[in-house]
Amino acid sequence: KTNLSNTEEQNHELDNVMDINILYDTKAAIQNKIKTTLSYQIHNTDRSVGAILSNEISKIHGEEGLPPDTLNLKFTGSAGQSFGAFATNGLTLKVEGETNDYLGKGLSGAKIIIKKPKVADFLAEDNVIIGNVCFYGAIRGKAYINGIAGERFCVRNSGITAVVEGIGDHGCEYMTGGKVAILGKTGRNFAAGMSGGIAYVYNKDKTFSTENCNLEMVELVSLNETDINDLKQMLEKHLKYTDSKLASKLLKDWDTSVKHFIKVFPTDYKNALERLAKESKEKQLTA
Repeated sequence: KTNLSNTEEQNHELDNVMDINILYDTKAAIQNKIKTTLSYQIHNTDRSVGAILSNEISKIHGEEGLPPDTLNLKFTGSAGQSFGAFATNGLTLKVEGETNDYLGKGLSGAKIIIKKPKVADFLAEDNVIIGNVCFYGAIRGKAYINGIAGERFCVRNSGITAVVEGIGDHGCEYMTGGKVAILGKTGRNFAAGMSGGIAYVYNKDKTFSTENCNLEMVELVSLNETDINDLKQMLEKHLKYTDSKLASKLLKDWDTSVKHFIKVFPTDYKNALERLAKESKEKQLTA
């Protein structure tokens, strides 16, 4: 038997976390679905920003959450681990600076935008701006990353749309859904265990298939017309939200740029879609 007489009540100091201040500032907006924009300074000691806030929204409005872009929260600085974790519908979280690991873990409907500071003079596409294991287990939402991600980007992603300007090793590992566009270089072992979803990868130097992609469960195919339209829209939104110089450059010469993208398509997913399309066509012919 466990001796409970020596147990101590834990104090997680939740009263001091940033989300409590944000909840105070947004109470009326959450209750009444009022569009609100607020700005905050953020530090790497501010962890899981957005999680408690999302819990409060879900308690009041359920899974539906708030209408898109109801709460526009802008942060300047260096965000701590798990920024935007489990962030729900109606939240737009924008960081001008950088974030640590587990950005957008379990993302559940929010839009996350990370862009380099205006005062920075470095090229975003050449620099890491977010940490490792970002968007782990994400199920719904959008993400626009104005720079390079660390390792294991979008692991177990099952439904978000994300744009990033480069990633480390093991990208899209065990991904089961959603769409990802990588506008720059990828690390090794991309798509290991990837059983669903689609990734568009910039492959101008033609080394992606031979050096970086794990081909056990995926195929590399050319983009069809639908893919091209989807990818272009993703880049246009990326440019709109982050002022990405890389996205701007690719879009200015789109007819040439799009030729350098390859589609990473899980084989079983591809076969299932083809089977469904065939069955739908047969039903139409026999109707």
